[in-house]
Amino acid sequence: MKILMVCLGNICRSPLAHGILEDLVKKNGLDWTIDSAGTGDWHIGLPPDERSIEVAKQHGLDISGQRAQLFTPELFDRFDRILVMDRTNLETVLSLARHSADKEKVSLFLDNDIVPDPYTDSNQFVPVFKLIAKRCVQLLETWKEAEGEGK
Repeated sequence: MKILMVCLGNICRSPLAHGILEDLVKKNGLDWTIDSAGTGDWHIGLPPDERSIEVAKQHGLDISGQRAQLFTPELFDRFDRILVMDRTNLETVLSLARHSADKEKVSLFLDNDIVPDPYTDSNQFVPVFKLIAKRCVQLLETWKEAEGEGK
């Protein structure tokens, strides 16, 4: 399975989700690909926000090697699931879909809720990390079961 995490700048939320899920996948011995992208182009090629790197490090993860990339329609071809952090990103990604098969790959990371953007409030990085980590565990279990059933 190939999973893409998407937020606005690809420096706060999606790199955390990318790193957390990638670590879980590795620990579970799964051959899945995890990556992340942003709908805005301000940070292309840059590492995650220092605060994201720090909170990940506090939880035993190194996301410093990630680099921000822009979400483009070609990514629909490379990924099976595209999870977005909020409704604005959802609208942006869906607007780039070329057909219904692209749209079917896209969903909110939290079923019907958004992951708050901690960019303007440093105190939100730990709560956002915990929220993302909890959801990544749920998604991993759900998808492992689905794969086991041949879905």
